[in-house]
Amino acid sequence: MIKIVVGPEDFDIGVETRAVAGQGGGAIASFVGQVRDDGNLESLELEHYPAMTGKALQDIAETALSDWSLHAVTIIHRVGKLAVGENIVLVVTGSDHRNAAMESCSFIMDKLKTVAPFWKKETGADGAEKWIDERASDVEAAANWKK
Repeated sequence: MIKIVVGPEDFDIGVETRAVAGQGGGAIASFVGQVRDDGNLESLELEHYPAMTGKALQDIAETALSDWSLHAVTIIHRVGKLAVGENIVLVVTGSDHRNAAMESCSFIMDKLKTVAPFWKKETGADGAEKWIDERASDVEAAANWKK
């Protein structure tokens, strides 16, 4: 089972985790990303092109399913204007074994950060806006996966 949602609505981590657990297996791994407070950030705005984003996330999920023995993959990514502390992204993977669940969850996040076309704009407490470039550390992490 693959579930992909991209939109402005928040998600319920418990509901999404139970849905993956209901697909069988004994191991569930998850990652939740939130808007981090750097001391000056007021909000983070995420934009995307739906057709490109949906395809990229589907491809990432399908790769994870084919490379690890998974029962389910859920990827939820929010778009729009988000305040500090709000949820941005949720990845949940379910498998029979912990290594498959954990590795695939990490793989999905690493690829999502570099392959999925999201554009991020920060607004500081002073009202200044700036578009965020991808981080070298994210590119390096994604490159370490030979997939």
